[in-house]
Amino acid sequence: MTSLTTSGALLGFAHLGAALGIPRATASRWRRPPVHTVRPPRAPSSRALPAAMQAEALAYLHDARFCDAAPAQVHATLLDDGIYVCSVRTMYRLLDAQAEVRDRRALRTHAPCAIPRLVARAPNHVWTWDVTELKGPVKGERYPLYVVLDLFSRYVVAWMLARRESTTLAQHLIRTACVRHGIVKDQLTTHSDRGSIQVSKGLPDLYEDLGIVRSLSRPRVSNDNAFSESQFKTTKYALDYPQRFDSFAHADAWCDTFFPRYNDEHRHSGLAFLTPATVHHGDPAAVLAQRQSAMDLAYQRAPERFVNGPPRIPALPTEVWINRAEDQTATIRTPH
Repeated sequence: MTSLTTSGALLGFAHLGAALGIPRATASRWRRPPVHTVRPPRAPSSRALPAAMQAEALAYLHDARFCDAAPAQVHATLLDDGIYVCSVRTMYRLLDAQAEVRDRRALRTHAPCAIPRLVARAPNHVWTWDVTELKGPVKGERYPLYVVLDLFSRYVVAWMLARRESTTLAQHLIRTACVRHGIVKDQLTTHSDRGSIQVSKGLPDLYEDLGIVRSLSRPRVSNDNAFSESQFKTTKYALDYPQRFDSFAHADAWCDTFFPRYNDEHRHSGLAFLTPATVHHGDPAAVLAQRQSAMDLAYQRAPERFVNGPPRIPALPTEVWINRAEDQTATIRTPH
């Protein structure tokens, strides 16, 4: 970086750095050539344990009577015998140099879970579901809310408010939703987190009976079920959502009015501001074409108001992913 001449005057580094948004110290550092220094090897400490004493310490550590003892216990036992060889930390250094520092027992480890990768290119291909809780009138009283969401359209295909979490209730909800929406075998994949109900023994039998592929989130990774979590936030951020419901009947009545409103009136930003019902049951292409016609007419009337040229409305996504694969050739779990 060098000084520049402009209009016959020399432009200094301070002014040039200010113009480019570069601190003066940074510009000065860039001008200096890099200095590569080779540090000499570190000299051994004068207090280092001699080789003979290192061998003696290792001999004590390898003694049969200390085969199940930690270095701190060995150190204390030797002191009881009136023997001091080295510190506990030095014992650990000597053992580490011999690659003998490890857990005393083989610890149980969990195999890494595969990242769930799902894609939906039409309604009723992938459903996500989860359970949240609505607060009752008193502390500790909560009502589980089961919600099944279509991944492509964000349409709530089924919901149920209960007084307790139950595998039987979850089975009933999913079976009823499949019948209502005409789901056939090998059509649907359901995705959920690893809650106690989602991993219960009863659900795999139901999925096998209905021909449904089950997908589960990774343990402690809430983002794997982000669409259901986002829908819960939309529910609880509704303007008329109370801090607490007066009773179970109050909560059930509120849900009975909210979910139809969500499906038929909520314009979803991820759906080009179409409603979930339009994408799931209606003709989104016709609605988007009508919007584009309105925008084209507005452009013809006053083109000067559109500084970026003819307007284009947002397009409806053609596919929706859970954990989109960077490598598009990766194996994707999707129904046929």
